[in-house]
Amino acid sequence: MRTRLTDQEITREMARLTGWSHEGESLRKTYVLPTFADAVVFVNRVAGVADGMDHHPDIDIRYNRVSFTLSTHSAGGLTALDFDLANRIESIPR
Repeated sequence: MRTRLTDQEITREMARLTGWSHEGESLRKTYVLPTFADAVVFVNRVAGVADGMDHHPDIDIRYNRVSFTLSTHSAGGLTALDFDLANRIESIPR
């Protein structure tokens, strides 16, 4: 089981992310893509990475806007795995 991060650890990790917000026990970010098709391609790229990590975000697609919500449900909050996935999402071409 993954270990929940402390508030201090979360603050430190948040400083390394751009555009992500800490909401309750989750990380959240919305990306705006040029078209709906581009949004779906981006989601599919993220899905491949997430599957490889066995860590699956909540995903909401609204036309060209894609929102990701990350949390480690089995730990009841944020773990290093959530920040790892957030950083990997940031590196995926859009």
